[in-house]
Amino acid sequence: MAWSLIFWFVSFCINIALLVLNFYQLLVLTDLEADYLNIYDSSSRINKLVVPEFLVQGLFCSLFLFTGHWFMFLITVPVSCYHINLFLKREHLIDVTEVFKTLKREKYFRFAKLIFYLLLFLVVIFRIIMVAGMKSVFDSAPEDIDIRSTVLEF
Repeated sequence: MAWSLIFWFVSFCINIALLVLNFYQLLVLTDLEADYLNIYDSSSRINKLVVPEFLVQGLFCSLFLFTGHWFMFLITVPVSCYHINLFLKREHLIDVTEVFKTLKREKYFRFAKLIFYLLLFLVVIFRIIMVAGMKSVFDSAPEDIDIRSTVLEF
């Protein structure tokens, strides 16, 4: 039971890291669009984070695979395959000369990934609550679980 809670806490931390990475990239692209950053700064800031994001996503997906959480693995596989596809085509880095041509598409994909990671965040939080709740339910006496007695007391 404790290992399951530790696993979901590690998943929570990895998911937070992916959310932060994607939010920062989206923020930099929005600042570039609003002309708060120049092209070279924004490209270098995003390109420094692309490969670590891919590695963390691969770790996240493989963590679910090796621990036997098949449903979560199947949910995270498409994003990992998308990252592998981008890396193999060498389209994972933002080109300074073509950044404004691909800006809308890059923002769209990063926003979609942000929504995906937010949904995964909700699932992971739900699983943490379920595992922690199950532990507290199994550790308590049956008299403590009776909801009727706690609801009817004023």
